[in-house]
Amino acid sequence: QVQLVESGGGLVQPGGSLRLSCAASGFTVSSSAMTWVRQAPGKGLEWVAFIGSRGNTQYVDSVKGRFTISRDNAKNTLYLQMNNLNLEDTAVYYCDYDSSRGQGTQVTVSS
Repeated sequence: QVQLVESGGGLVQPGGSLRLSCAASGFTVSSSAMTWVRQAPGKGLEWVAFIGSRGNTQYVDSVKGRFTISRDNAKNTLYLQMNNLNLEDTAVYYCDYDSSRGQGTQVTVSS
């Protein structure tokens, strides 16, 4: 049974950093394609970052150069390192695998 548990969100000032984690079970992160998505208040779901089974990565333009998706094979965990955060990054962040999605973690960027 696939389970995804996000953590690491919080309140941060503009320009700050956070690292989100997605602890996975029921499948192997190292050989799987996974995605981070987010939903800002009053808006629809937005794809943020992708990592393929071969380690190839892709990012939405708005986060390129600021966010990095990675994984720890030993911990079976997906990460999203977010630097230079801005107000528009405020959202609930979810990790996705296949048709499964975690419960999300709230990121709030505010001064």
